[in-house]
Amino acid sequence: METSVQGQAFQADWLSKTLAGTLLGLALAYVSIALFAWYGPGGIDAQDKVQFNMWMIAPIWFSIFSATYLFRTGKRAWLLLGIPTLALYGVFFLLRSMA
Repeated sequence: METSVQGQAFQADWLSKTLAGTLLGLALAYVSIALFAWYGPGGIDAQDKVQFNMWMIAPIWFSIFSATYLFRTGKRAWLLLGIPTLALYGVFFLLRSMA
């Protein structure tokens, strides 16, 4: 089933989009926070940084999750969330191996 919003066709691929937002969105939120935790101001040992990181995962994840329904297809959601997730995990593990 397709609906049209301002001339663009959107497929109602809810299950695929939901899974992409749930799995890849959470992975993307984790790696974003991990990069900030290790390489942000003060490093991993900064005061109160652990608490801040813990509380920031949910808003980042839910923002990504809600944005997945704006993709035209579930396949596009998986692709456009999967590539940055893999790239950021690659950067994170590369930086960790050099430390």
